[in-house]
Amino acid sequence: MTMTAPLTLYGRTWCHLCDDMRAALEPLLAEFGAQVEVVDIDADPALEARYNEFVPVLVCDGIELCHYRLDDDSVRAALVARARCAAPAP
Repeated sequence: MTMTAPLTLYGRTWCHLCDDMRAALEPLLAEFGAQVEVVDIDADPALEARYNEFVPVLVCDGIELCHYRLDDDSVRAALVARARCAAPAP
């Protein structure tokens, strides 16, 4: 199953939790053929104000799936739902 999911990981370059979430996300990205855009919130004052102490924050289609630690079940459910929506009708 190959797809590109609009996952966005908001974090900071110096954040070990952000590094941990990115690493934990890798198996799911590989399984679903998904990609993630990593955004450094320190490069955008609006994002820094919004997410500041909540990073890392993983978002799919504008919906927050998890922050601080990867919630495997939430991410998997979002990716499965995206795959179903992207599947061609019979």
